[in-house]
Amino acid sequence: MTEFFAAANPAGAFFDMFSHPFMRYAFISGTAVGVAAGLVSYFAVLRGEVFTGDALGHAAFTGALVALAIGIDLRFGLFAAAIGVALLFGVLGARGRANDVVIGSVFAWVLGLGVLFLALYTTSESSGDSSGGVRVLFGSILGLDGGQARATVVVAMFVVAVLIAIARPLLFASVDEAVAAGRGLPVRAIGLVFLGVVGVTAAEASQAVGALLILGLLAAPGGAASQLTSRPFLGLALSGGIAVVAVWTGLTLSYFVPACPPSFSILAVVAGFYVLAAGGGSARHFAGRWQRLGAEMAAPQPGA
Repeated sequence: MTEFFAAANPAGAFFDMFSHPFMRYAFISGTAVGVAAGLVSYFAVLRGEVFTGDALGHAAFTGALVALAIGIDLRFGLFAAAIGVALLFGVLGARGRANDVVIGSVFAWVLGLGVLFLALYTTSESSGDSSGGVRVLFGSILGLDGGQARATVVVAMFVVAVLIAIARPLLFASVDEAVAAGRGLPVRAIGLVFLGVVGVTAAEASQAVGALLILGLLAAPGGAASQLTSRPFLGLALSGGIAVVAVWTGLTLSYFVPACPPSFSILAVVAGFYVLAAGGGSARHFAGRWQRLGAEMAAPQPGA
């Protein structure tokens, strides 16, 4: 970072970052992941299903270990496990929602499977790439190639398209589930589709920020947006924008400060957004209370 500020042309140093193919691929993939995770985050916060993202991140890790243990592409295990567990949450929960009891029970089972296949993978003599599990745990966005970047964009486009298609009924079912069901909306089916989308997003984001840290990217953008506005579609756009800016800022920091892993930088920035938004919301709340109190004290008292 000191080299960046000491450079005769800081703007040139910034744009020189994009001369490296791995950084270009990281920004392409990160933007796609940020858009998808940010949009999903807003609905996850609105529906009270944030913990689902953490559980699905660990499910993705377990799926990757299973794939590595049996010798197939770990991405197949990532997506199969995350989507399968997400749908299981919806089937076991009420009206396609994942409740805490279901998540906790399945989470424990998935972690147990993860421990089993981690032991099988690490003790197998045929395991030639022992870093695969570490990449899934902590992310490897700087190690993605052109093909993986294109695949990430395609997955993100699918997630965005599905969310746009179900945005209005999903919003209705999230805000007032009973009324939505009474109006004839297929609340359970909508919930299952959304959980499937969360599973896809969790699997894809695991390759960027890692299964251990994915909760931040699936929680903080939506939490910050909900603090900034009560208008749902503006909040949805803000959530996606916050996630993308956090990814861009985190990647830039990790490039100029090599000691900071990109996953840490991205999550630190997105957490900072949430802290600022929550602090601003609290300040507005207390300011409103003081204004109301002052108005009450200034108002003439009865019989005065």
